[in-house]
Amino acid sequence: MRSKVIFILLMLLITVYGTNSDGSFSKQKMLEVERKLKHLRKHSIKTIQSEDGDIIDCIDIKKQPAFDHPALKDHKIQMAPSYNSAKKDPIERTRSKTKSAMMTQKDEEWYVTVTSQIWQKNGSCPKGTIPVRRIRKRELLKARLIDEYGRKKPSILNRQVNHHQLNNNLDSFVQQQNHSKAVVFADGFRYLGGKGDIRVFGPWVEKDDEYSIARVSLLSGSYNDYECIESGWAVNPSVYGDRKTRLFVYWTADGSQETGCFDLTCPGFIQTSNEIALGAAIYPIPVPGGLPYQITIYIYKDPITNNWWVQYGEKTNIGYWPPEIFRAICYNAESVEWGGEVYSTTVGHTPHTKTQMGNGRFSGPDSASILRMRIHDNSAMLKIPEWVYYYSDEYNCYNVRYLADYVEDPELYYGGPGSNMMCP
Repeated sequence: MRSKVIFILLMLLITVYGTNSDGSFSKQKMLEVERKLKHLRKHSIKTIQSEDGDIIDCIDIKKQPAFDHPALKDHKIQMAPSYNSAKKDPIERTRSKTKSAMMTQKDEEWYVTVTSQIWQKNGSCPKGTIPVRRIRKRELLKARLIDEYGRKKPSILNRQVNHHQLNNNLDSFVQQQNHSKAVVFADGFRYLGGKGDIRVFGPWVEKDDEYSIARVSLLSGSYNDYECIESGWAVNPSVYGDRKTRLFVYWTADGSQETGCFDLTCPGFIQTSNEIALGAAIYPIPVPGGLPYQITIYIYKDPITNNWWVQYGEKTNIGYWPPEIFRAICYNAESVEWGGEVYSTTVGHTPHTKTQMGNGRFSGPDSASILRMRIHDNSAMLKIPEWVYYYSDEYNCYNVRYLADYVEDPELYYGGPGSNMMCP
């Protein structure tokens, strides 16, 4: 009798909050999705239809999703950073004076930078608004809970077991369950910024609930409750509904357990640019034998307001994470990380996911790369990181190579095909 009662209660909960027994969505979930979508679109002033299928809503900057966060009700928007240490990069200043005279055509290719997005071909958002990629109903319905849409899966599912598996010689937030990483990270100082030129690719992602990203990250905290802010490019079907390569930002204040999300899919990140749409497809994407393309990402802390700014390219400040949504990283980061990350529930298992990292090739001259890696510590200018560590969760699936000797500027190569003969 007791088992029968429990079964009935479970069925009622599923019917009200999730999907029905035939796989269709419950009436309650449909209503929640419609309510959220209506709320997100009500402040749209202009709509732009992109040729790739995206819809961009130009939303009043003062009514953007960030201000639904309870800690930001009285927040005053900072329209521009008060200081930008990227202007003080002595290595880059020296290089720019000699680049045109000293570089070969092959070297020159590394400076082909991506600054455009596909939707920009069909219009622009007026000043006083921000471009917001419209969330699709079908992706929102697929989320287990509406509030979890756009959030990474928590990295630590069984904290007690995973704790004993961690390598105690590494920072605890580097190793994360169900996440396979091939990264270089700087550690041991007080970090106020991190920068890198990230080559753009379109890796194959096997399943809709998996993703492959390349990014610059700043992190603080313990392995099960870390704070993180990051930006780069992603192929993430569960959030974007396709396998296009897209610009993203991400944040969490508790290891993605209950906070954080990609782009503007939850309150938190405050956008100021009316030119760049977070989550929009990057254009162009390189083809085999063609020119390489890259995006330049710089995340840095404003010394006056403590806002963490994201700069795209060398001049476009997209927006910032305000300190009110964090506890520790609002002061400084404990580590800066560059490289790739793949999420899959089959990471570390057989058969392994076939989702690629980077361009699907192991680290080498033809693999994915991140160049011009910089940190900002207590000094007034950007620096090449002096002490770094490289790390790969699954060396036979995805690996990393860091070249610092006999080169003017360190180079990071990373990537891999996932499942292969050495990674069954």
